[in-house]
Amino acid sequence: MRILLVDDEVELTEPLSRVLQREGYTVQVAHDGETGHDLAIGGKFDLLILDWMMPGLSGLEMCRQLRKYHLTTPVLFLTAKDTLDDRVEGLDAGADDYLVKPFELRELLARVRALLRRPPIREETQTTTLHYQDLTLDRANQIAKRGSGVIPERTIELSEKEAHILDYLMQHPDQLLTHQQIYDAVWGTSAQPSSNALAAQMRLLRRKVEHDGEAILIHTVYGKGYRFGSPSEAM
Repeated sequence: MRILLVDDEVELTEPLSRVLQREGYTVQVAHDGETGHDLAIGGKFDLLILDWMMPGLSGLEMCRQLRKYHLTTPVLFLTAKDTLDDRVEGLDAGADDYLVKPFELRELLARVRALLRRPPIREETQTTTLHYQDLTLDRANQIAKRGSGVIPERTIELSEKEAHILDYLMQHPDQLLTHQQIYDAVWGTSAQPSSNALAAQMRLLRRKVEHDGEAILIHTVYGKGYRFGSPSEAM
């Protein structure tokens, strides 16, 4: 597995690179966003670990640009920013996970392992699209569509994590899904994110799936989890 580590702090990248290499990963290091960007575009990496704040091209802007190029390599942000709004901004830029500095090496390695795990290959007999009312999810291409005869159909581009969450919700319509059930289904049973990470992902997903004039489909069940379905059925 090949990892690209981009951080302008040499005192961090050197020991972290050694730790990752001891775990069996091949690690390439860049100390600025411009170099990291070029390496990410030109190389075949399995994971990108990016510092959020760097001189020149920041990790946040680098991630945005890579997603515009349709590069789907998982991205893990390392940052001192720790508010919910910061997490939302990072996830909205296309990141898959977020680790606040200072962090424990054990947690970082667990998150790296989790991001490098690929979802199981779907059986050929399994449907490639999911439908609920006016919402359709193309599971293979991480694209949803929403619209009907009254409201023109629109295309919704999803991050990998957003697609996994929506996939899980659409497979269980009108059911209460607890936070833990969603963690296990989307993140796996190890290296689970903080509660803020799920809230941030749900906020981003709602922004994309539910526009003005469209029925609300993702409902918060406070203190328990979420329910996907029509308003009348979600009560």
